[in-house]
Amino acid sequence: MRKIIVGAQVSMDGVMQAPGAPNEDPTKGFRSGGWAMPYFNHEFGEEIDHVFKEKFDLLLGRKTYEIFAAYWPYYKEDAPAGGIATLFNKINKYVVSRSGALDTGWANSVLLRDVAEVKRLKQEDGPNLVTQGSTELVHALLANDLVDAISIFTVPVVLGGGKKLFADGSVPHSFKLTRSRVSPNGLIVGHYEREGEIRIGDTALDSPSERETARQQRMKREG
Repeated sequence: MRKIIVGAQVSMDGVMQAPGAPNEDPTKGFRSGGWAMPYFNHEFGEEIDHVFKEKFDLLLGRKTYEIFAAYWPYYKEDAPAGGIATLFNKINKYVVSRSGALDTGWANSVLLRDVAEVKRLKQEDGPNLVTQGSTELVHALLANDLVDAISIFTVPVVLGGGKKLFADGSVPHSFKLTRSRVSPNGLIVGHYEREGEIRIGDTALDSPSERETARQQRMKREG
């Protein structure tokens, strides 16, 4: 069975839209595209390499696939990020899309029509499946309890709006931090693996005060 690993670059307020360039994804008037690039440094690059260190296939939503397919095949392999270009062009790319109009001409690309097909792919033998971007797909994976690990690159900016990594509807789970790093420029990287059910604690007094009892009753009335 394959694992599904979500890789995400996010702002401090959880936005993951268009980290790489102004024209990457201006959906709904998003004007801050390229917000992560000023923070790309040695530590950032090493942690990206850590995500890609084991054999993997890419699992992408349609919009991110189209961004990648219009970029990486045309990136010079002797340029600074040429190693990633070579890798991405070589491996399998699975793109999940309900749209009938999709050019999957990028080498080794496979079209999946829905999350049910992702579930079947996950059950097969093969390398792990790593997402990049692909907000709507990630939301669907989390809602269908298909995510085994998450690598989050938190950039010290607040964007005020945009597509976010997490949405209501994710299946609740706890995750274990397996690796972390803080860069001098404020980048915080955390690699997490799924651990189990959420553990619950309780700070309540043994005997709640009258004020606490009244507060709880009011919460029930307000729903």
